[in-house]
Amino acid sequence: MPPVEPSLQHFQNPFSRYFAATRPAFLSVTLAGAFIGLATASADGFSIDPLKALLTVLFALVAHAGANVVNDYYDALNGSDAVNENRLFPFTGGSRFIQNGVLSLRETRNFGYALLLAVIPAGLWLTFHSANGLILVGLLGLLVAWAYSAPPLKLMSRGFGEGAITVGWLLVVLGTDFVQRGAFSALPLIAGLPFALLVAAILYINQFPDVEADALAGKRTLVVQLGPNMASWGYVVLTTGAYLSLALPVLLGKLPLWSAIGLLPAILSYSACRQLQANASNPNRLVPAIKLTVTAANLNGLLLSAGLALNTIL
Repeated sequence: MPPVEPSLQHFQNPFSRYFAATRPAFLSVTLAGAFIGLATASADGFSIDPLKALLTVLFALVAHAGANVVNDYYDALNGSDAVNENRLFPFTGGSRFIQNGVLSLRETRNFGYALLLAVIPAGLWLTFHSANGLILVGLLGLLVAWAYSAPPLKLMSRGFGEGAITVGWLLVVLGTDFVQRGAFSALPLIAGLPFALLVAAILYINQFPDVEADALAGKRTLVVQLGPNMASWGYVVLTTGAYLSLALPVLLGKLPLWSAIGLLPAILSYSACRQLQANASNPNRLVPAIKLTVTAANLNGLLLSAGLALNTIL
């Protein structure tokens, strides 16, 4: 049976209602990205401060949660979620909290921005205990979280959503590394790029079931612009680029050999590619491909972190 969409009857407790509105099941990619950042700092010989690591991970998750809620708010305003009849809940079509009367527009807006603002005090504390460059990382992260769906930039609606996601999750890796290192380094960017591209692939494949609703609402995503059949090749380019951007640094000695275990999820991505190309115009058949895409991104982040940690230990 498909998952049941949220209703006020299911979320009568305010805490559970607001917590579920953040779409917590999808926050795992931020956790995986933070693990990469901790692993790159450790790989370069920096001791991990547990308190700073915990706060970094916690508030990266809060920022991601805030971005999810803010995105729901603006997709309700532009009408794309309301007209989405081909949604594959819980993966596409938003959280449905607004559309099903669980939260109002105002409650969603206030909650989303409150989450994003909550990141600022923690970021300032971490900056005080690391270095001033973290402010730049934090400001860029908040800008991406807001500009992804909010006007006037509306990056996703203009076909720049994949770029925004790639930058956003690169910043998760870079920021987590920076807190421990106290300086900028190329290593977290090199290690984080394959993972960030695979996270962008999640957004990309989720656009296929939503293509008709997005077009009706004036959201010019890449899938809307290219059409589902042609756009399916974009997924091939995106995932192939992700694994090549991991394989090449390993071959060139820019990443430790153990990092190559992050290539193992390529098997999942290949299967998702095949399924997407076969069903690009049949969104109701894309759930397995979406699940494979989510799993591949999370596994890549966890395996790459483990590979970097193994290199440090051995």
